[in-house]
Amino acid sequence: MDRNEILKKIKDIAVEELGVSPEKVTEEARFIEDLGADSIGVMELVMKMEEEFGLQIPDEDIEKLRTVGDVIDYILKKTQS
Repeated sequence: MDRNEILKKIKDIAVEELGVSPEKVTEEARFIEDLGADSIGVMELVMKMEEEFGLQIPDEDIEKLRTVGDVIDYILKKTQS
């Protein structure tokens, strides 16, 4: 799976969960500041991403994932190791 495929899946999840337009979901977009996620929204996104990509994201890692690009890098690292 490459960056673009992961971005598309994250975009679909963010649009569904946060009700934002797909154009807003870029690699630079911050979940809280730019996409309007609150703490509950972030947890729902994490659960959907864990399900979509078949991985567990520990709480201490969630705190480091501020942007869509951070999540893409994290998923690439976890799925390639």
